[in-house]
Amino acid sequence: MDAQVIVVGAGAAGLFAAIHAGRAGARVIALDGAKTIGAKILVAGGGRCNVTHHSVDEKAYAGSSPNAIKNVLRRYGVAETVQFFEAYGVELKREDTGKLFPTTDDAHTILNALLRAANDAGVVIHHPRRVTAITRDADGGFTINGDSGALRAPRLILCTGGKALPKSGSDGLGYEFARALGHSITNDVFPALVPLILPGTHVLRTLSGLTLDTTLTLKSSTGKVLKEFTNSLLCTHFGLSGPCALDMSRYWRAALIEDAGAGLFANFIAGEREDTLDAKILASRAANPLGFLREHVPERLARTLCEVAAVDPAAILRQLTREQRKALARAACALPLHVEGDRGFTYAEVTMGGVPLAEVKLDTMESRVCPGLHLAGEILDVDGRIGGFNFQWAWASGFVAGGAAAAG
Repeated sequence: MDAQVIVVGAGAAGLFAAIHAGRAGARVIALDGAKTIGAKILVAGGGRCNVTHHSVDEKAYAGSSPNAIKNVLRRYGVAETVQFFEAYGVELKREDTGKLFPTTDDAHTILNALLRAANDAGVVIHHPRRVTAITRDADGGFTINGDSGALRAPRLILCTGGKALPKSGSDGLGYEFARALGHSITNDVFPALVPLILPGTHVLRTLSGLTLDTTLTLKSSTGKVLKEFTNSLLCTHFGLSGPCALDMSRYWRAALIEDAGAGLFANFIAGEREDTLDAKILASRAANPLGFLREHVPERLARTLCEVAAVDPAAILRQLTREQRKALARAACALPLHVEGDRGFTYAEVTMGGVPLAEVKLDTMESRVCPGLHLAGEILDVDGRIGGFNFQWAWASGFVAGGAAAAG
């Protein structure tokens, strides 16, 4: 055997798994096909790397069952993450959003700490070394074939990621490895935390660069509220981006799979509904619709909402008809978005779908169908909201997989 544990994929989960397998005494080799090690870590959080969130629980995630996700997260929490990086001289700061970043505001600080920890644990990292095939040997071990030959080990940890940001190395090949070793992949594998595309004629595309706090509401074809997020929304030349749109993207996709009539609506005035805003229009002393809306939203958006409602922005406000008031309130509080699609895996931060957690023993992250195989990170059917939640999943699942693989 070339090693006791081989880790395929040296991103966040892979490095963490390798570190903790090495710390537990195993001889570890980590393989990664990307030209730049930790490429996804380096681009995360706009190059600052949002390491985790100050408060993490299963409600921030989708995919597999909340209880299963909770069982893994509780094995390695936010406090342990902070302590790990502190031990390597990395101080983390909490921002108003609850996100934790290195005080250096440089993702290299995080990657360098991980690489130092891997070196201290005796992990040997080979990159770029693309794995092309994995086979189960007669003796129960694994042969990992790649660009520069074959390696063998009795324990294997798959941390290949999903399909998001393929230039970082996560191109979906890991799913083929998992299938070859007996696992299934969810029927629906789609981009998550990804910008949304609006029709070419949608008015919000004319407001490129505008950012404001917005509530996005996802409704079924029968009008039932399926999901709601309030956060910063960025209007772009193609549609919508920013935390609010990214968080909503996977839920929009999941709803559309089940219900072709599901729709997304935007409310630009926090705390208001169509009926309450209608009442405020009636009671307002503003001279005209534009003046009223400018009390709540930027002028560019105010003019656009008047256009959507087919209301003259300079009309006398108190002379608006009931239908005009309602149209204005609807445009401001329930604007239909008619989302056409998303920008795909190239622009996605994570992947929706993957290997179901039901196929993994949660106390070890070992496969239920292929003994000796462990899985961690984004290859599993778990995806979190924006804000460091996906990194915390990587740390937690990698910690459990690494320690268990070494003990196996």
